[in-house]
Amino acid sequence: MKLTNTACDAAKPKEKPYKMADGQGMYLEIRPNGSKYWRMAYRIHGKQKLLALGVYPEISLKAAREKRREARKLIDQGIDPSRDKQAKKRKAYINASNTFKSVALEWHENQKGRWSDNHANNVLHRMERDIFPYIGAEPIADLDAPDLLDVLRRVEKRGALDIAGRTRQICGQVFRYGIQTGRCKRDPSADLKGALKTRKTEHFAAIDTKEIPELLTALEKNDARLYARTRRAIKLSMLTFVRPGELRQARWEEIDFEAKEWVIPAERMKMRRAHIVPLSRQAIAILKEQKEETGHIKTDLVFPSQIKPREPMSDGTVRIALQKLGFKGRMTAHGFRALARTTIREKLNYEPDIIECQLAHKAAGPLGEAYNRAQFLEQRKVMMQAWADYLDNAAAHGKVVNFKRKRA
Repeated sequence: MKLTNTACDAAKPKEKPYKMADGQGMYLEIRPNGSKYWRMAYRIHGKQKLLALGVYPEISLKAAREKRREARKLIDQGIDPSRDKQAKKRKAYINASNTFKSVALEWHENQKGRWSDNHANNVLHRMERDIFPYIGAEPIADLDAPDLLDVLRRVEKRGALDIAGRTRQICGQVFRYGIQTGRCKRDPSADLKGALKTRKTEHFAAIDTKEIPELLTALEKNDARLYARTRRAIKLSMLTFVRPGELRQARWEEIDFEAKEWVIPAERMKMRRAHIVPLSRQAIAILKEQKEETGHIKTDLVFPSQIKPREPMSDGTVRIALQKLGFKGRMTAHGFRALARTTIREKLNYEPDIIECQLAHKAAGPLGEAYNRAQFLEQRKVMMQAWADYLDNAAAHGKVVNFKRKRA
């Protein structure tokens, strides 16, 4: 005789546990303390076994019968339902400990030694803002292309198309790390090629060589009334053409006035390699002026913030200053690198390898692999002085003129 909901509800505890059968091995066990448990007795591979189906009334009679039906289907296929249940529990535990977030943070920890602190912080911020809130808690092995596309579409809706592309790249690297460490089988980001909106590639704005005198004149006139240290930052950007972040975070301990060198430590370089910037006479003069102005301030920074001296100047300082000087949309802080590369190659006739080395770019082939911070150093010293003299010449004449390169 099968059980009913009424009979299950009415079952009262006794001195000893007892069973109320429902058929096909399933029964309700009533304990002396009043607890009621669903059990199913079965036989497989010649062994008598017992399967726990849940607690009543959390698991209703109908739900218990459905669990019995599923267990019987497994037995008919020669699968032990108890082992199957344990395997699913293990998988659930593994999935819970191998969420996208846990794998991503492990990947980030392993990678950040190769990155600058700024880049590592940016990657972590991107994940915490745009990825973790939506798929961070999901098992990485269960995620597929539509899940990832949904995350990226949220970024797209903000109009941040470039960030959406970089977010896809980050996810792809996490998935590939997951594959390498056995936490997932494939990288669904590969299926999204062409699925995201793109905008026409725009390079950092940079003036033409012929416009150099205009910029130098605007700096000298200073109708925009820029702070002296902001003007020095622009001039030093032009003379050294380092990346904006490398200039903003420059420290006095890195500057060797005797050797006329600025050694940027590896942790602040994009490629995680220490980099030597030879300093021209003009660059040294600017640094001495800056030292004279900020020497009394308790800071190790060459270009401290006007408001918070222990912090570097804002990453927008040079950009905004260039806009005030009338170069909005024409010149950026990063644009000094492109300007120097083009002009030094075309007007001063230096070899690309020497210029790229000074830009701290990894050259292709054997040259890139053999990189060291002193590579082409003597040639670069001559080149950097020639570049500074070229700029002085352009400023003095108010126009770009032929300028003969000095030989080392």
